[in-house]
Amino acid sequence: MAPKVDLAQIKKAAQNSLPLSFKTFTLPHETEVYMEDVLAAFLKEFGQEQLKDRLAYCMREIAVNAKKANTKRVYFLDKQLDINKPDDYEKGMQNFKQETLDHIDDYLKKQKEQGLYIKIVFHATGKTLKISVHNNVEISRKEQMRVYDRIARSRAYASMEEALSSVLDDSEGAGLGIVILVLMLKKMGLTEDAFDIDIEGGETISSITVPFSEVHVENLSLLSKAIVAEIDVLPQFPDNLVFLQKLIADPESDISDIARQISMDPSLTADVLKLVNSAQFMLPKKVDNIAEAVKLVGMRSLGKLLYSYGTQKLLDRGQKWLWDHSYKSAYYAYNLAKRFKKKDILDDAYVGGILHDMGKIIFSDVHPDLLQKITSFCKDRGMGRSLVEDLSAGLNHAQIGAMIAQKWNFPQGLVEAIKYHHLPTESDPEYADVVYTVYLANAMNEVEDNELLFDQIDRTVLEDFGIQTRDEFELLRQGLASEFEKEKQKSS
Repeated sequence: MAPKVDLAQIKKAAQNSLPLSFKTFTLPHETEVYMEDVLAAFLKEFGQEQLKDRLAYCMREIAVNAKKANTKRVYFLDKQLDINKPDDYEKGMQNFKQETLDHIDDYLKKQKEQGLYIKIVFHATGKTLKISVHNNVEISRKEQMRVYDRIARSRAYASMEEALSSVLDDSEGAGLGIVILVLMLKKMGLTEDAFDIDIEGGETISSITVPFSEVHVENLSLLSKAIVAEIDVLPQFPDNLVFLQKLIADPESDISDIARQISMDPSLTADVLKLVNSAQFMLPKKVDNIAEAVKLVGMRSLGKLLYSYGTQKLLDRGQKWLWDHSYKSAYYAYNLAKRFKKKDILDDAYVGGILHDMGKIIFSDVHPDLLQKITSFCKDRGMGRSLVEDLSAGLNHAQIGAMIAQKWNFPQGLVEAIKYHHLPTESDPEYADVVYTVYLANAMNEVEDNELLFDQIDRTVLEDFGIQTRDEFELLRQGLASEFEKEKQKSS
C-alpha cells in the first residue's frame, strides 16, 4: 500500500511557493498511487478537489511516457541501434513493445542500474499549480514532433468517440494518451498550451500548468438534461405499479387489496413470490400465497421491490451483462448492509444495487459500441470508467440515471445511490449509509472484473466499513462472491 502523504509538508510547499519533488527509477504502482494522493492534497489546499481525476490522468500519462522513454533508450542500447537514425529507429520499434513487455522487470532493472530516473515536481505559485515530469534522457527531435502532431490532431476531436475511432490503431500506443490528455485539459477549460514538452539540462521535461483562475470544469448537467429529454420515449411506470405505490403509501389500505392488485400481474406475482422465498428472507417453508407473501415482505420492502421490478421491465432492452452486474451488486449491497449497517437500510441497499447503473443500461442501448470501446480503453489504461464517460460527448451514466429516477419519482435515497455510486463522499450525508454500501458493492464487482484496483477504492468508504487492508477487503469480497454463487445455484 502507498505511504501516507505528509499534509503539513504539502501545506508549507503550497503556501510558500516551494517546489516539491519525488524521484523514482521504476515508477511502481504504489508510487503512482502516492503521487495521486500528493496531487489531491495540493488541490485541496486550493479548493480544487474536483480536478483530481482529470489531472491525475494527465500526470499519470506523462509519467508513464517518461518511463517508457527510459525503457526505449535501454532497449536501443541493448540492440546496438542509434535511436536518432531513422532506419535504426524504425527497426528498433518493430519489436520494442512486445519484447519490453515480455521482459519488463529486466529492463526496469537496467534503467535503475544506468541511473535513468523519473522525477515528478509539484510547484504551486500564487493561484497556479505546475506538475512537471523529468526524465534524464533527451527526447529526439522526431519524437518531439510526433507528440506535437498528436496535440495538433487532437484539436479536431470533439469527443472520446472520435478520438477512439481515429487513434486506436496507433502502433506505439502513446498517441491516444496524448489526445485524451488534451481533451482532458479542454474539459477543464484549458487549451493545449497548458501542456508542454521540452529539453533542459539533459532532461526531457513534460509539464502541465493549471492556472486555477482559468479553470472551468465543464458542467455535464446541461448535456445530461438534453439526453434525458431525448429519452422521453421511455414511458412512466405502468399504471398498475403507480396505483400499487399509492395503495402501499396509504395507511388505510388493506393487505388483501394490495395482494389482489399484485395478482392482476402474473409477472409481478412471480417476482414477489420469488423474492419472499429467496435467501434474503430465510423463511422455514416455501410461500406460494400472494397475500401471505405481502405480509411477510412488508409494505416498505414491497414498495422497494416495485421500483426494481418496474425499472427492469421498462429498461429490458439493456445488455444482459449489465443486469447481471446489477443483481450481483444488489446481493453484495444487501449483505454488506446486513453485516455492517442499520437493518432499516436493507431494502434501500438492495434496490440501490439493482438500479445504480440504470443510466448505463440506457446508455448501452443508445451507444453499445461506444460503451464497449470505453470499457476496453479503461482496462488498458487503468482509468476509472466514469472519468472517460465524461469525455464521451458528455454522457455521464450516473447523472443520467439519477435524473430519470427523479423523473419517475423515486425516493431521494435511491436517487442519491444512483447519482453518487462512483463519488460516494459527495452525496448528502443523510443518505451516506445507503450510498456507501452501494458504492462498495459496485466496487467489489469491478475489482472482480479487473476494472478497479483496491488502491483506487475510496478510503473514506473502506474506513466506514472498518476495512484497513487489502487482505481484509479480499476476505470479505471472496466470502460474498462464494455466497452469491451458492444462491445462484439454488435458484437455477
